[in-house]
Amino acid sequence: MIEIEPEPAAAERIFGDRIDLARRFTAALGEYGEQRGLIGPLEPPRLWTRHVLNSAVIAPLFSGRVGDVGSGAGLPGLVLAIARPDVEWILIEPMERRVAWLGEQAKELGLSNVRVVRARAEDWREGPTLDAVTARAVSALRTLIPITAPLVRDGGELILLKGTSAASEIEAAEKQLRKFRVANPRVEVVGEGILDEPTRVFRGTVR
Repeated sequence: MIEIEPEPAAAERIFGDRIDLARRFTAALGEYGEQRGLIGPLEPPRLWTRHVLNSAVIAPLFSGRVGDVGSGAGLPGLVLAIARPDVEWILIEPMERRVAWLGEQAKELGLSNVRVVRARAEDWREGPTLDAVTARAVSALRTLIPITAPLVRDGGELILLKGTSAASEIEAAEKQLRKFRVANPRVEVVGEGILDEPTRVFRGTVR
């Protein structure tokens, strides 16, 4: 039997009246995620803290129409769509089995604010139309900036989940930040006082 991490106290504080949907998604991911190639075998015992709440805590940063590049298991896209039903989420994912999972979960949870697109970010054909783009555990900033910035409208934002090396990634991506006109690049820490391990995000405005 798969042991899924017990729900932390912070979960209800973060999700509010959407907590039941978050519980259903987390339970489904914990039960089926490994066999469907979405998460590794070590993840169910830390699913809430390491993945779901780590993603959900940044929900207040978004508005409008947002793309999640390399959505995978729905981290952060589906989690954010649960937390922010007032935002339109476009989940961009190239792998068929992951696309199937994303579509199934969006339907199962009744997430009418989710659209799943099977594509690589490089193949996006709708132009720089999004208000923001997010991504989690996709690649280093120097390779992520060139595939995310072109999707964002002038004045829109990149809001990318990052680890402890975020500041050094900004330094290494200096050339790409200039080329793709990403202004005011910075690292912000979200969830201090709520999560034991707060979330780091890279933020930058596309000009």
